[in-house]
Amino acid sequence: MGDAAELSVGDSAPEFEASVTDGSIIRLSEMLSSGDGVILYFYPRDNTSGCTVQACDFRDSFGRFTDSGWRVIGISTDSAQSHQKFIDKNSLPFELVVDENFALHEAYGTWREKNMYGKTYMGTLRSTFVIDSNGILRWVRYKVSPKGHVDELLSDLGVI
Repeated sequence: MGDAAELSVGDSAPEFEASVTDGSIIRLSEMLSSGDGVILYFYPRDNTSGCTVQACDFRDSFGRFTDSGWRVIGISTDSAQSHQKFIDKNSLPFELVVDENFALHEAYGTWREKNMYGKTYMGTLRSTFVIDSNGILRWVRYKVSPKGHVDELLSDLGVI
């Protein structure tokens, strides 16, 4: 577990079916069938400082993404209840996937061994993936910084 190969630009995005905060199921193939692309961002934990900064950056640029044909989806291992509190507290306009069994994290190579203060543990590597309407990865970044990476993404995608 946790040694999944990294994905690269040009790879086909791993198909998935996942539960979002309200309990409904989303499927990558169904989202792409609308003709829009999908931005998946993996983050470690709801209501932590870095994850809040990142989520609020996506929130503040949400209209720019959607106007350009991108659907933003956040993914962590938190519960639906935790996600709902995070959404409510920060007025997040996008869905959060409940990935308590790490299936999406493993499919996208973001469930990794980490080390903090000399202790080794498994956790989420903060990462972002842009999937075009054909299911191809157009932008892949592992170990992104919570602050500033949304601006880099907007710039790289040419979103105004």
